[in-house]
Amino acid sequence: MAPLIQLKDITKTFYNGDLAVEVLHNISLDIQEGDFVAIIGASGSGKSTLMNILGCLDNPTHGSYLLNGQDISHLDADDLAYLRQKTFGFVFQNYNLIPTSTALDNVEVPSIYAGMPAQYRRERAEELLKTLRLGDRLDHKPNQLSGGQQQRVSIARALMNGGKVILADEPTGALDSQSGEDVMHLLRDMHAQGHTIIVITHSREVAEQADRLIEIRDGSILSDIRKTPLRDQLKTTSEIAAMDMPETSALASSLADMGEAVKMAFRALRANLFRTALTLLGIIIGVSSVVTLLAIGTGAQKNILDQFSSMGSDLLLVRPAMANFRGTGSIATLIPEDATAIEELPNVKTAVPEVTGSVTLRYGNIDYQTTANATVPTFEIAKSWPLSEGDFINDNDLKTYAPVAVIGSTVAKTMFVNNEDPVGKYLLINKIPFQIIGVLQEKGGGMGGSDQDDVVIVPLTTGNLRLFGQKYVRTITVQVKNDALINATQDDIQSLLNQRHKRQDTMITNMASIREAVNETTNSLKLFLGSIAAISLLVGGIGVMNIMLVSVTERTREIGVRMATGARRKDIMLQFITEALVVSSLGGLIGVVFGLSLAGLAQWAGISVVFSTGPIILAFACSFATGLIFGFLPARKASKLMPAVALSAE
Repeated sequence: MAPLIQLKDITKTFYNGDLAVEVLHNISLDIQEGDFVAIIGASGSGKSTLMNILGCLDNPTHGSYLLNGQDISHLDADDLAYLRQKTFGFVFQNYNLIPTSTALDNVEVPSIYAGMPAQYRRERAEELLKTLRLGDRLDHKPNQLSGGQQQRVSIARALMNGGKVILADEPTGALDSQSGEDVMHLLRDMHAQGHTIIVITHSREVAEQADRLIEIRDGSILSDIRKTPLRDQLKTTSEIAAMDMPETSALASSLADMGEAVKMAFRALRANLFRTALTLLGIIIGVSSVVTLLAIGTGAQKNILDQFSSMGSDLLLVRPAMANFRGTGSIATLIPEDATAIEELPNVKTAVPEVTGSVTLRYGNIDYQTTANATVPTFEIAKSWPLSEGDFINDNDLKTYAPVAVIGSTVAKTMFVNNEDPVGKYLLINKIPFQIIGVLQEKGGGMGGSDQDDVVIVPLTTGNLRLFGQKYVRTITVQVKNDALINATQDDIQSLLNQRHKRQDTMITNMASIREAVNETTNSLKLFLGSIAAISLLVGGIGVMNIMLVSVTERTREIGVRMATGARRKDIMLQFITEALVVSSLGGLIGVVFGLSLAGLAQWAGISVVFSTGPIILAFACSFATGLIFGFLPARKASKLMPAVALSAE
């Protein structure tokens, strides 16, 4: 019968810089299906290195390894993982149980990487543990079990996927004599059931219980003695491999892998809550900063743009040129007739001349200082400022120099208390009586924090004659018909005024251009605020990477155990990237909630805030990407470890 395992001229050399140390020297060895072999040797003899090669935990430097007649000496890491998953089961001296998992979860590990359905593997793990007299210890963690119980859990794990070949490395070395005898009895029972058993030991007493004894010394086989003839087993290893295991689709298997990775991630993170909390804190601060600062920045931008919108983006503001101004007082350049001439130009909807000045109001025993604006009836249309009650000034008021006024909501609230209706009442403006004919709707704050509603509107003719004593106007606001032609209209107005005044003594401000400039400025401000917040998110990401690197170092042996039980490199990558993603996603969710709470608090304090889904999605996506990017390096480092090296880590 062809050997199950066949080693031909196997050598293994370890390198320490330029120093090469050959540990195994031309080892040739056949192990038959159903054999019970003990490999005995002193410390440093090379027996553990030989076991690592037999169990596909390490690759030989030279020579060939045939498993069922197939040379596997040069298979890649994932192919070797598949062989360990389907063929081998490991029983270690130090048990190598995952400390954060229960006995049941530890036994299930090999079947997770084999793609067994969750219900099936749970039932099989329970059955194995009950068979090994651990039915009352299913939910106990390793530190709650005795040494003998931990070793039985290790044996159950070795049998989980069938375990055609059981490799036991010093299985009794850490046990008392009675527990050691129990473990050897279990190994003999497993052999009787058809498993091929390979025991690595330095104990002659343990080795003598095997059917075949191979002694190794200084990296070479010293003797190979078969004490008991190879016999037909009650069950062959091919029958052991043919366990009834439900088949799953590739999609279902991938979803199961992701689900298990998430569960293992939460389990690992829960094992060190304080460190996890500190890692979460960095992500929470970063995400909440992004959400809060962008909400406040967007609110400030909206507030500024709303103020410009209230003035209209289809407006041109004509003013005297400051270069022509000398001395103090008003600049005598623009006159009402200029506005009339401008209205004759194509694409001009209306031209509104205005004169403003500070005035004192009196009603009853209340005196109040505000701003008076002397203008024309089209003011209401050009400024898009409707009335809350009453009427606006009309052409007849303009022609007859009528002493009428329309007041802003701030003036109305200040001068008329106890909900008194101001319409129809008389108000003294600079000691001159004006009848209130209307109240403007509330418009809110203006540029520089000014109150737009703190104003009194009077006819232009009345204001110039009775309040300001002049015939000139301070500004002319021009509303265009077509926004697309606003620049050409601006040039036409400038040419007209230059011709009328025989010189260029006016300047025109395009409100649409100012709006665009302000929009660009506020966008830059938002970008600046977002950059500051992103820096804190970056710091949080570096914290994630640092913690994951520490986790990889601390859990090196666990990584080795997972690889020994069939985990491929992508499985290890998936696990550690998932842990980083779980931390960053959880921190992102908490950070979003915290950031929205801070923004809400700022809004309650009177700061302009705009809540939108964009910054929230951006912040969470950034936290997710942070976990993916900064979790990749530690995950890659973990996946590159050799199983034998990882298992030997302290």
